[in-house]
Amino acid sequence: MLGPQGRRGEVLAELHTDFPERFEQRRELCGLAVDATRRKLLLEEHWFHKGGVAGVDSISDAEQLAGMEIQIPLEQRAQLEEGAAYVSELIGCEVWVAAEPDEKLLGEIADVDLSGGAAPLLVIRDVAGREYLVPYAEEFLQSVDLAIGRIQMKLPEGLLELQGPLSEEEKRRQKQEADEARAAGLSRKGRKQ
Repeated sequence: MLGPQGRRGEVLAELHTDFPERFEQRRELCGLAVDATRRKLLLEEHWFHKGGVAGVDSISDAEQLAGMEIQIPLEQRAQLEEGAAYVSELIGCEVWVAAEPDEKLLGEIADVDLSGGAAPLLVIRDVAGREYLVPYAEEFLQSVDLAIGRIQMKLPEGLLELQGPLSEEEKRRQKQEADEARAAGLSRKGRKQ
C-alpha cells in the first residue's frame, strides 16, 4: 500500500497482478507489515485509479495500512499456466548450472528483482555470500522442479564472470525495489500476480 488517498479513508495501492479482474471475487486479503506481522483485511469496495484504490473506514485506518504488502491467501491464488511460478515458490530454490564435465551448484535464490525489464532477475547467493543476477528466461532454463526446489540452467558463457560482488548500496537498492515489487507471482515470461 502506498498510503492514504483523499480525505475519506481511501488507500492507494500499487498493483502487481496479471489478474486485476479477480478483485471482484477476492475479498479476504492479508496485509504484511514491514515488521513481518500479518493482518487480515476485508476488501469491501475498490476501483482502479493510479494502480488501484480501496476504501477503508477512516484516514487513521488508511494510515495504518501504509507500507503494507497486500497478499492473496495461497488457496485463492490464480492457477498459473504450465511452466509459470510465483516468486514465493522460487525463493530458496537451488540453482544448478551446466558446467564441464557435469553441473555445479551456483547457489540459492535469495530474491527476485522484478524491476529489470522483460525477464525478472533471480538474485542468487552462493555459499561464499556472493550474489549473482541471472535472468529467469526460458532460453536459459533446462528444468524447473519446484517440488524439490531445484532449477537447472544453461547460462551464456561469461555471464557470471561479468558480475562482481554487489556493493552494500546496490544490495540495499535491490532489496528495496524487490520488496516494493514482490506482491505476487511470476512466470518464466515475467508474469506477475
